[in-house]
Amino acid sequence: MLCVRRREFLTLLGGAAAWPLAASAQQSRRVPRIGVLLLGTPDSFAGRIEAFVEGLRDLGYVDGRTVAIEWKWGQDRADRLPDLAAELVRSQVDVIVTGGTPAAQALKNATRTIPIVMAIVGDPVAAGLVDSLARPGGNATGFSIVATDLSGRRLQLLKEMVPGLSSIAVMSNDANPQSQMELKETQSAARSLDLRLHSVPISADTSIENAFDKIKKEPVQALIVVTDAILYSQRSQILDLAARHRLPAMYPYREFPEAGGLASYAPNVRDLFRRAASYVDRILKGANPGDLPVEQPTKFELVINLKTAKSLGLDVPPGVLAIADEVIE
Repeated sequence: MLCVRRREFLTLLGGAAAWPLAASAQQSRRVPRIGVLLLGTPDSFAGRIEAFVEGLRDLGYVDGRTVAIEWKWGQDRADRLPDLAAELVRSQVDVIVTGGTPAAQALKNATRTIPIVMAIVGDPVAAGLVDSLARPGGNATGFSIVATDLSGRRLQLLKEMVPGLSSIAVMSNDANPQSQMELKETQSAARSLDLRLHSVPISADTSIENAFDKIKKEPVQALIVVTDAILYSQRSQILDLAARHRLPAMYPYREFPEAGGLASYAPNVRDLFRRAASYVDRILKGANPGDLPVEQPTKFELVINLKTAKSLGLDVPPGVLAIADEVIE
C-alpha cells in the first residue's frame, strides 16, 4: 500500500494538474505523459487509482519525477466523457488509461493514434473497441472482465444464501452496453434457476433512490447489481438503501461487501488497475497496443460480509463459506 493516507492521496489527486508543470521545470528531458479518464470521482475510485499508481511506482514511474499524469474525472456523468476525452487528445499525452466501456468508447471516438489501456472493460469486441482479444489491432488493449457464466454464478450463490429465494431485482445502467449484456445473461440464468427477475434500470433521468422506490413496489426478496462505473461510484448510496430495505444483495465488486454489502463475486479489479501499469510500461517502451492481447480474468473472488448476513437474519451455508475467498466478520 502507498504510504500516504487516503485524505493525503486525494489532496495529491486534486493538485495533479499542476504536477506536469513542476516536472518540466525540474527536468530538461521530457518525461512521458499519461492521461487517465474515469467516469467516477477521485473519492469513489481512490482504491483503484492507488493500485494503478502503486503499479507504476513498482516499475520506476513516479508522478512528478519520471512521469506526468493528467487526470480527467466524469463525476458520474457519462455525457461529459466525449469532451474530457477530447481534452486529453488535445494535450497530446503519450498513453491514456481508462476503465469501463462508455469511457473507452469516448476515447476510441476521439483518437485512433494515442494508445489506450483499458484497465477494466466489458466485452471490447462486441463494443467495437478491438478486433479480437488475441490481436486487438488499432490503438486499444487492456483487461476484459467478461467471463463465461459469471452472471449465472452470482445468481446461484445468492440463491444458496437466501432461503426460499424466488424473486430478484436486477439493477443495471441503460446506457452501458456491458451492464445490458449482464442483464440479459442474468435473465437467462434466472430462467434456468426458476427465479423471477424484475429489471430496475437507472439512467440519466432515474436516480438510485428512484430505482429503490420501484423495487419497493415489487415482490422481490433480493437484489443483483451488475457491472457499471456509475453504480460502482455511487455504491455508498446503494448500500445504504439496500440496508434500509433489508435487501440481501450480490454485487459486482469486492468494495461493496467491504463497505457493508452482503457479498460479491468478481475478479479483483484493483489488481487489474495495478496490472494496467505494466501495459503502460510496455507501450512507453515501444510496444504496439494492437499487438498486446486483451487479457481475461482467470480467478474470481467470493467475498462475504458475515456481519451483514447476520443483520439480515441469514445463516450462510457452510458450503458457501468454505469456498469464500474472504469472510468479513
